[in-house]
Amino acid sequence: MTQATDALSGHEAGSALGAPGRRSARLLAKSLLALTKPRIIVELLVTTVPTMLLARRGLPAVELILVTLVGGTLAAGSANTINCFIDRDIDAVMKRTSRRPLVAKGAAIKPAEALVFGILLGAASTVLLGTLVNWLAAALADAAILFYVFVYTLGLKRRTASNIVIGGAAGCFPVLVGWAAVTGRIGLPSIVLFAVIFFWTPPHFWALAMKFRDDYAAANVPMLPVVASASVVTRKIVVYSYIMVAATLALVPYAGWLYGCCAVGLGTWFLAEAHALRGRVAAGDAPAPMRLFHRSILYLTLLFVAVAVTALLPVGRW
Repeated sequence: MTQATDALSGHEAGSALGAPGRRSARLLAKSLLALTKPRIIVELLVTTVPTMLLARRGLPAVELILVTLVGGTLAAGSANTINCFIDRDIDAVMKRTSRRPLVAKGAAIKPAEALVFGILLGAASTVLLGTLVNWLAAALADAAILFYVFVYTLGLKRRTASNIVIGGAAGCFPVLVGWAAVTGRIGLPSIVLFAVIFFWTPPHFWALAMKFRDDYAAANVPMLPVVASASVVTRKIVVYSYIMVAATLALVPYAGWLYGCCAVGLGTWFLAEAHALRGRVAAGDAPAPMRLFHRSILYLTLLFVAVAVTALLPVGRW
């Protein structure tokens, strides 16, 4: 779904390793953490708690929230770590990812160790969610891991410009996990929230890919900005943005009119930047796609804050 956390520099890695065969425990721990891409995990968890509040129409048990968040963190960390294992060849080519733990000079982590670590994280997530939450939540978390690894990373990323459109669905599963954790089922509002994130992901990621187009081209990854003109990319960004905003409004009958007002205001704000990006490209100006990228993160965060707040308030419902 966003730009991953950079790993330690090769210089730091090399100095911390010391004598051959010896590895600094501190560097090892930091490298393992970097494999999980913590910034991406934070963004995923931002959507989980508000969904749980909406499902409960109030505050669920704190223990349930904490266990669901830990389980979701383990699942996301598993998917991201295995992704780093699979993509280490292209990560080494791309400047943006060349400092990740498996490809940095003097790397502290071996590929086989990363793979085992990723699998163990997934197993821990399954056991934790299954035994302390419910098995539907555990199954959904497992589905997210499998989808990200096999459908997106192995199946789509290097083969089609639609990779992020379809593969981005992996980042939508946390809302289903959160809803299932509270209710024991998948409800229509959680499906709507799934759709919101699904249609949010392409504008978010295409803006990033516009910035790092040369990186993806060097690695032969057919992200849309690599295989299509900037005008085509920005036109699709605008289209997906409108669909995303429409999806946010589909939640109004359940979340209430106060949420609806927030969704309209935030949607207008997001669409303004999407149109501005397209306008800059049409005018031949510097596109500055990262403006939309950063706004997209803030937009999604504020939208889910609105979901959380309106779920807790005694006013604003129909």
